[in-house]
Amino acid sequence: MISIPGFPERLDWVVAPATWAYADDGLTIGAGPRTDLFVDPADGTRYDNAPRLLTTVTGDFQLGARVRVEFVERYDAGVLLIWDTYERWAKLCFERSPAGQPTIVSVVNRGASDDANGWTVDGAAVWLRVSRTGRSFALHAAIDGRRWELVRHFALDGGGPVQVGFSAQSPVGAGCRVRVDDIRFSGTPPTGLRDGS
Repeated sequence: MISIPGFPERLDWVVAPATWAYADDGLTIGAGPRTDLFVDPADGTRYDNAPRLLTTVTGDFQLGARVRVEFVERYDAGVLLIWDTYERWAKLCFERSPAGQPTIVSVVNRGASDDANGWTVDGAAVWLRVSRTGRSFALHAAIDGRRWELVRHFALDGGGPVQVGFSAQSPVGAGCRVRVDDIRFSGTPPTGLRDGS
């Protein structure tokens, strides 16, 4: 278990990473080889071995953090994760695209996973944020950690408590290292989804 300031409960490894470390200045996650969380919409193949560190949250919230990834192979990523059930979850990724570019990527899973690329990022770090207001969830990203751009707004058809936290993945690679710091958790949702706040 890991206690992170601001979180209502300690976080637990649901799937253990290859390596990890936590200090006051942040969390480091080592994803092992061929690790992913995805349900292929083409044939239903499920990939479910990406390490994830989660805690249960009830009601509205927002979780933001700066995510740095030591990119090696395509699809290597650092992830903020919302987990409702085995069939319903969402992840916001800072991911290396097939073209080799750091990219904002989001996946919403409702039995099968969709896969939506956002924009590319000039650098090896970006701020990511996941939040809930009532029954809806939002994913945001920020280059400077202050002005947030909306990536996705959606529902998971649950409404009860969910688990939120961090993950890392290396679906086709030999592993990657992710650094998460400037972690901010609040029981208050963003004041607006499209105004940069």
